[in-house]
Amino acid sequence: MPGEQHQTPFEERLSAVLRDAGGGFDADRTALVAGGRSRGRRALTRRRAGVVGGAVAGVALVGVGGAMLLPQGKSNGPDVSAASSGTSSRPSASAATPAPAPVSGGTVLAEFKKLLPEGKFSQEAARGSADEPGPYAYLVYDDGEGAAALNVSLQRVEPGGPHVRELTRCPDKTFTPYDDCSSTRLPDGSLLRLLKGYEYPDKRVDTKYWSADLVTPGGQHVSVGEWNAPAQKGAPVSRAEPPLSAEELTEVVTAEVWRKVMDAMPASSKPPAADPSDTAPPAVSGKDITETLVGLLPEGLDVVRKGGQETEYTYAVVDDGQGESMVQVNVQYGMDDVAGQLYADGETLPDGTRVAMQEGNGDDRVAGVLMWTADTLRPGEAGFRVVISAFNNGAPHAEPSRATPALTMDQLREMALSPEWDKLR
Repeated sequence: MPGEQHQTPFEERLSAVLRDAGGGFDADRTALVAGGRSRGRRALTRRRAGVVGGAVAGVALVGVGGAMLLPQGKSNGPDVSAASSGTSSRPSASAATPAPAPVSGGTVLAEFKKLLPEGKFSQEAARGSADEPGPYAYLVYDDGEGAAALNVSLQRVEPGGPHVRELTRCPDKTFTPYDDCSSTRLPDGSLLRLLKGYEYPDKRVDTKYWSADLVTPGGQHVSVGEWNAPAQKGAPVSRAEPPLSAEELTEVVTAEVWRKVMDAMPASSKPPAADPSDTAPPAVSGKDITETLVGLLPEGLDVVRKGGQETEYTYAVVDDGQGESMVQVNVQYGMDDVAGQLYADGETLPDGTRVAMQEGNGDDRVAGVLMWTADTLRPGEAGFRVVISAFNNGAPHAEPSRATPALTMDQLREMALSPEWDKLR
């Protein structure tokens, strides 16, 4: 069953990787990401020496919660958990206030159908308020203009947390192409994001994915998604666009019934997760990383655009007059426990710094994309790692814009070993 689209660079590209790997398997994306987040950030950092093949090398170097994967390395494989910043939470039920009666999956599905324009329904599935991992409804809808898959999923998120920002801000177009996006605050304080995008970031098929995400001040998250095909993937496009307009999506996602369904969700029986800040390595500011990266770029390179995440990962697209080249950086702590895997074929400098240099394919789905990487680990128990990669294209999945990356391997090495990074420790 299809589900929710995600916003951070890692999640956007990880979602595409999982869909590719899964073949015909369709999943509730909201549930998958929420489950991954709940496993915590340190779980990621213990296995972030994962391997990805050339087909997803363009995905590999984006870090979330300190997770940074390198292509063509040596490991038991990547951990695909997402950062713990968006851990879903369910408030404890008050002993003095009886919980509302559970809402069945059949009721969730029926309410969803009531909110849709007149049409025919098929391939229906649903979960109720008491079902794990949360209420959900899916169906194929046909208004006479062509069959289209639609769904609604409900979950709780931490009010005001980083995950709320991820759900309600427009994604970075460098990683997630889309036709239109808006993010607004409603009169009741809820945040609403409307996104008209595509099922695959590289748009290798014509399947469009439009979504509406609503997060209330209390942390109730409603996500409605629609496609212009009768399935999330593996089905021919059946219409030019998904059936619901932005206004209709807004009506569905803001319907009061969804808040009542979430009110009926039981309190979690699991003990509260530990605060990630108590166990996780410190996170380096993305703003500081960007400033350092730009300051270290060789002369003659114009910065076309830049961006990244709030912590640990940033990028800059540069142009020396011969075409765009994306340069991305991960700066992360806690990597000493996997140094033997990451730098087994590298070198150790006199001061104890570990260095590994790699040249490989950037994306097997796009012919000719190159990815050059300098991977460094400073000595000490902190496991301070700086990884810089350059591509010969300006965005993931884009066609090559030049023969080779704008930075040479020697320049990447010099930048990654610069003492300027030590100021961020």
